Amino acid sequence: MGRQPASQGQEMQSTVNYLWHTDDLLGQGATASVYKARNKKSGELVAVKVFNTASYLRPREVQVREFEVLRKLNHQNIVKLFAVEETGGSRQKVLVMEYCSSGSLLSVLESPENAFGLPEEEFLVVLRCVVAGMNHLRENGIVHRDIKPGNIMRLMGEEGQSIYKLTDFGAARELDDDEKFVSVYGTEEYLHPDMYERAVLRKPQQKTFGVTVDLWSIGVTLYHAATGSLPFVPFGGPRRNKEMMYRITTEKPAGAIAGTQRRENGPLEWSYTLPVTCRLSTGLQSQLVPILANILEVEQAKCWGFDQFFAETSDILQRVVVHVFSLSQAALHRVYIHAHNTVAIFLEAVYKQTSVAPQHQEYLFEGHVCVLEPSLSAQHITHTTASSPLTLFSMASETPKGLAFRDPAQDIPKFFPKVDLQADYSTAKSVLGAGYQALWLARALLAGQELMLRGLYWFVETLQVTCRRTLEVTRMALLFLSSSLGTERFSSVAGMPEMQELKRITELRSKLRALAEALSRCSHNITETQTSLSTLSSELMKNRDQVLADRSIQQIQCCLDKMNLIYKQFKKSRMRPGLGYNEEQIHKLDKVNFGHLAKRLLQVFQEKCVQKYQTSLVTHGKWMREVHETRNHLRMVSCSVAAFNTEAQGAQEGLGKLLDQLSHQLLQDRTKEAQVSAPPTAPHPSPALMDLVLHMQELCEEMKLLAFDLQDNNRIIEGAGPDAGGCPISSAYLSPGQQLGDVTSITFHCLSAGSSPAGPGVPGHLCQATAWAELCVSHRLRYGSSVPRACVAKAGRRWGRRDVNHSRRPAHPPPWVYRPSLLREQKRRPLGVPPGDWVRRPNFSLLSS
Repeated sequence: MGRQPASQGQEMQSTVNYLWHTDDLLGQGATASVYKARNKKSGELVAVKVFNTASYLRPREVQVREFEVLRKLNHQNIVKLFAVEETGGSRQKVLVMEYCSSGSLLSVLESPENAFGLPEEEFLVVLRCVVAGMNHLRENGIVHRDIKPGNIMRLMGEEGQSIYKLTDFGAARELDDDEKFVSVYGTEEYLHPDMYERAVLRKPQQKTFGVTVDLWSIGVTLYHAATGSLPFVPFGGPRRNKEMMYRITTEKPAGAIAGTQRRENGPLEWSYTLPVTCRLSTGLQSQLVPILANILEVEQAKCWGFDQFFAETSDILQRVVVHVFSLSQAALHRVYIHAHNTVAIFLEAVYKQTSVAPQHQEYLFEGHVCVLEPSLSAQHITHTTASSPLTLFSMASETPKGLAFRDPAQDIPKFFPKVDLQADYSTAKSVLGAGYQALWLARALLAGQELMLRGLYWFVETLQVTCRRTLEVTRMALLFLSSSLGTERFSSVAGMPEMQELKRITELRSKLRALAEALSRCSHNITETQTSLSTLSSELMKNRDQVLADRSIQQIQCCLDKMNLIYKQFKKSRMRPGLGYNEEQIHKLDKVNFGHLAKRLLQVFQEKCVQKYQTSLVTHGKWMREVHETRNHLRMVSCSVAAFNTEAQGAQEGLGKLLDQLSHQLLQDRTKEAQVSAPPTAPHPSPALMDLVLHMQELCEEMKLLAFDLQDNNRIIEGAGPDAGGCPISSAYLSPGQQLGDVTSITFHCLSAGSSPAGPGVPGHLCQATAWAELCVSHRLRYGSSVPRACVAKAGRRWGRRDVNHSRRPAHPPPWVYRPSLLREQKRRPLGVPPGDWVRRPNFSLLSS
């Protein structure tokens, strides 16, 4: 390696294979400086650690310890060592290491965007990388002794993901779990209290230290990453009030994870939870806080070991996240569960965060009902995101609480009147950090409003579907009841005797009329509910469009961009010893402009974000109460419809049995009268008797059809499930009665008993054949080849059919039913249908589906 010219000796340095500029300083410590360098052949960027003169004052074994440790390690979360070289002139040792272009975790936390901690996704990346790197150290029996955010480097992967790596192994050494050491290393804010007492307070003590000192440093680092601040802060700061800093860490009660002194000589305030400004979800905080509480433990006997720390942190990292938005609370939750857990465990986890009991939890996903079977594996839960969560609806009504947050205005300091470059920079950094917190909150509040409106709209849609189903069932029940409440035929038959069955039939008809009126009221009630739900749905869509059109986020971002430019200028100016007159005037104007921008940002946040969100919470609570009342009302109506249908089934069954009994009794009476005084001949059968038989058959058939239809109605209501209100419906359906062919065969059997009901002068066998032929022709039954042609032709002329013959065998049952007073359609009746009213048989399979 050639020597550099004297004029450039202070700027450029090199080894045999690497070259760097002294201005490219990445970091500096007590014994070495780190620069960004380049490979002389490939131009590849690397980091070189150049040791200074003070480093050679250490013992030889200490000097080579870092080289040996790095050569022993090989892990993706530990900075790689490429080579150990020497500079040309001074022959200083140089470590050539992997270059991490995105700075350190400390630089990430020092950014105003992360003034209140990392976002949840980034924090989990930090946790995963630190745990994996520390696990590799322990597998190789190495203690780091200087864990802190500044020694955790950040590298962006090829896919854009963050990768964090442990670095700076100058204090590291090999140490087994049961071994101790006495030398003191580390950074005072992250030091274990026992090491702090000896290294910072300079108090003589003979304590030895074990590998668990790294756990304390990890706990402080994780707290710093989660909140943006240190856990133990005395008044004036850790560096200015060292005695109080030591007192806070040593007097910390069990379970506490932070301690603060807010005024001079004031009391200590302990915290057992993360602050409200923390951006981590409640689900992750509940998993993280116990870990912090057990590794931030002064007494080494009470502190966790690395095995338990690795087990607990791995348990968090192996969990999957299910996003759940609670409509009742108007809050988004992240539920951490294992993929091998059951849905029942997931429901219990939701209960812990929302206080909604598992039996009261109902879920929607993207507008569809999501039924979670408790016995299934959690793998069957659909993939969710923060913008597309499971929507939780609670059966119990409660007042929505919304997102809990601290007003960023409380964290904004004021500028000092005079020009102080360092103070102005610190103030601008704090104000800008509060501004970015306001931006994060504004996005969360706006997303919460959108989720409230969208989730409630979906639930209203499910209620409307329930209304339509229940209304369809109610109207079909009314239609079938109307068919059985037509004109009564028995009163028109001459000589009809007074019978107990007729009185019972009249009572059942009255009961069916009352049920029809009740169902009609239910139908009207459901229609009104549909109207109110449609109105609410329109309001929700209108409000959602307004939320999507909101531009407050863009306005806050615009203010932050302008403030960030001034902040960067202040950051440059703080390194200068002073400013000229003109530069100082510009600096003052920048301070004034920065203050105006901060006020504008807070004004937009308060008026266009917070106030709208609070108004939307009140409106959401009112709508939720309306939806709960509507749902309960619809459940009651659905139960009433189901009860009326069940009652109608019983009435129809009784009516059908009575009609069958009455038909048999009338025919038997007529047959006995004909046998006692049989007239010699009759030109035609009695029309009154034949009408009576046909009417009886017709009513029997209609009653049976109606019984089947009512069964289908109850099946539809049962199929509605929870949407129909969850009312229990009996599964004991009516058994089907006799078919139409059974009734006609009974009639023919009665006629064939030797009677001649057609009247005097007509032979009995011709009357029997004629009656049977008319029944078969009118109802398209199979009459067989034994019926005389004359009888078939006569029946065909009577019923308007001219195409009947012995070889024709019509299908059974007919595609139409003869219903006297249901509908009077002015259409041509089908061939073979008797004159009068007629209606097509409905397709019950389509209705039930």
